[in-house]
Amino acid sequence: MIKIKGTTISLVRGDSAMIQITINDQNGNVYTPAEGDSIRFAVKKSYYQADPDLVKTIPNNTLILALEPDDTKGLDFGPYKYDIELTTADGEVDTFIAMAELWILEEVH
Repeated sequence: MIKIKGTTISLVRGDSAMIQITINDQNGNVYTPAEGDSIRFAVKKSYYQADPDLVKTIPNNTLILALEPDDTKGLDFGPYKYDIELTTADGEVDTFIAMAELWILEEVH
């Protein structure tokens, strides 16, 4: 089960999820990634952790964040923080979703 409200994602631990991502430029126009751009999704239990608990690359051609069961099955239940960052081919960095929440929910089996 996945539920998305704004930038808050709730996901049962070990479930699959396919999440369509949209990038808007500073004027609110949809940005289409160019060749050489990279997009990454990073998750931490706390902002103060040195390393993320999960990092996924989002393909430029689909802009779909694909979470597989193995991505979350080792995570503790509860809230996490995530961001999504675009790095352009010329080195500009834009964290276009920041300080967002990912809730890992309990499963029965």
